[in-house]
Amino acid sequence: MTFEELGLIPPILRALTDYGYEAPSPIQEAAIPPALEGRDVLGCAQTGTGKTCAFATPILQRLQAHPAPKGVRPIRALILTPTRELALQIQENIAAYAKHLPLRSTVIFGGVGQNPQVERLKRGVDILVATPGRLCDLYNQGFLNFSKLETFVLDEADRMLDMGFIHDVRKILGWLPAQKQTLFFSATMPQEITELVSSLLHDPVRVAVDPISSPVEVIDQSVYFVDKVNKTKLLADLFRKDEIQNALVFTRTKHGANKVAGELQRAGIPAAAIHGNKSQTARQQALADFKAGRVAALVATDIAARGLDIEALSHVFNYNMPDVPETYVHRIGRTGRAGHTGVAISFCDYSEKENLRGIERLINKKIRLVSDHPWPMQVFELTRDSHGRVVCAEDMEAKAASREHKRARSMSPNAGHRAHHADASTPSRAGQEKAPRQRPNPLAGERIMDATARLLSSRAPANRDTGRTGAPQARQNGQQGTRKQQRPASGGAARRGRGDQRRSKPELRRSNQKDSTEQPSLMKPYYLNDEK
Repeated sequence: MTFEELGLIPPILRALTDYGYEAPSPIQEAAIPPALEGRDVLGCAQTGTGKTCAFATPILQRLQAHPAPKGVRPIRALILTPTRELALQIQENIAAYAKHLPLRSTVIFGGVGQNPQVERLKRGVDILVATPGRLCDLYNQGFLNFSKLETFVLDEADRMLDMGFIHDVRKILGWLPAQKQTLFFSATMPQEITELVSSLLHDPVRVAVDPISSPVEVIDQSVYFVDKVNKTKLLADLFRKDEIQNALVFTRTKHGANKVAGELQRAGIPAAAIHGNKSQTARQQALADFKAGRVAALVATDIAARGLDIEALSHVFNYNMPDVPETYVHRIGRTGRAGHTGVAISFCDYSEKENLRGIERLINKKIRLVSDHPWPMQVFELTRDSHGRVVCAEDMEAKAASREHKRARSMSPNAGHRAHHADASTPSRAGQEKAPRQRPNPLAGERIMDATARLLSSRAPANRDTGRTGAPQARQNGQQGTRKQQRPASGGAARRGRGDQRRSKPELRRSNQKDSTEQPSLMKPYYLNDEK
């Protein structure tokens, strides 16, 4: 079957040809015709089967057939997806399919400033691709109007549940018109998804292609039994021995992703981590470097890598075995796409053997075991906590790292702020030789001179730079100090004097916020000499 036989119009056919499409995939053959008719569609297919094209091309054709009035461009199609990377990917595909059509689309997601996104929305768009968090935020600010919406797409619905978005999805559904076409795509169908489908779709066409939880047959799957401490060594060894050009490495935790990427870099293998704690700019840069070949290993968590379409990805590594067997299918589905072959390699320590058995029961086959490697399994006991309960070592390590990070931040809350000003205000040695010494800007540091402390800084340090405590204290007590009285004493007397002054200060504060009279002054005190 061809795309032309599915009923797509020439501008879309031309764009698909330009994009390299030759023949529709099974999910596209089954979903495009009913979607073109305006029917609700429930699509179930494993990842990497071309679901984006299956819902995007019918949307474009229906919007083109019924254009909006001139001068008005309301949102007529909404595509909701769980991750920023997947949202960007869908937007890129829609832009490619619609390049010969006068339709406009945009994408909104969190992690970046909203102003550019708002400006594009104000100019008007026909198709909006969004993640739930940013969509709710902009809707509550009054930047979105769905009164003219015709089609709603919920993509990767099962992952929405995993990420806790189901409440946002139900809220968003209440903002949409009751009369609309709904296209619903999911790789798995847990009970919660079934309940959502029954309340969301009206007489849907059910489309399911291939066993939902069976991996692509062209993927070569193998497993290595290796202890946790030796997994990175084995990973680096396989990279060198097999001369792997690009590989997606899945870890259980964000901390694990950072750790593995760092160890690979120290081993001389270009690597980058991508997960939810990374800024959107860092995530996009890491993905762009990986696609361009500047990074050989992209280390990711399941959520961050969901829906990533990386052309000609040769290898997928399961650094940690997933708890949910279906997740294994999603992971290895990143390779072996579009008819290419792929390799999926899993590392399994003793505590993960039960997870391996669950995966093999799901796919109904034994994964080939590779025992000839330098680091065979030596540890045959489970990790337990102080109460003797079996725990996951990866989770314990991530929690410990998180606690240590929080403790370090609480110990020096202004360390980064002070370092920033030190770097900005301290000239280099070479600069000191050429330029005259400059007086530091009093507003560049943490010291505040008057009541603007409450506006400029929530925390004002003690009088630790100038060492002058007498003058402010004298003014607070209503005394007029002299130069002799305000000059700091030397040695232990000075320390004892400052301590006595602190102890004698009246307790007027009811909170940690300092009053303006208690702020140390930045101005050099100047007093009239009565003798002159």
